[in-house]
Amino acid sequence: MKVIGLAGWSGAGKTTLLARVIPELVARGLKVSTIKHAHHAFDVDTPGKDSWRHRQAGASEVLVASSKRFALMHELRDEEEPKLAQLLARLSPVDLVIIEGFKSERYAKVEIHRAANEKPFLHPDDPDIAGLVTDAPSDADLPRAQLDDIPAIAAMMVALAIPLADVIRRLTGEV
Repeated sequence: MKVIGLAGWSGAGKTTLLARVIPELVARGLKVSTIKHAHHAFDVDTPGKDSWRHRQAGASEVLVASSKRFALMHELRDEEEPKLAQLLARLSPVDLVIIEGFKSERYAKVEIHRAANEKPFLHPDDPDIAGLVTDAPSDADLPRAQLDDIPAIAAMMVALAIPLADVIRRLTGEV
């Protein structure tokens, strides 16, 4: 299992790009999972449904399953937000895990930068930026792809991905 991240300012198009890259990676025969950090309260459940009522009643975890998918909801209540290393350890084995967000964490990332966003590049200040996807000029000595070159972006992400064990060691300080 290998891990690579996408980092960039809000509005850079990380989610849109990821939605285009995943089918390319899957077409190459890779099994892909993602981790997305949300900076706000979110809920994958529907108020009033049984699983929602279970959580509201105080269940720590609720697992909902069908013949098509399952979802495990874990209520943090008064617990701290889980660290990225803990979340990675919970995933089932796949070929590639793509992380969107957690940009302050120490793991290899591809920076997504859109000139129209009028924000500075992250890579001069983030030593974990390993590649660059942009429509703007840059003097960075990093592998680079254009925003619309999905095959090149997919190839870059695969080439720059790091083994899970190495990522977890780095995140937990066990370097």
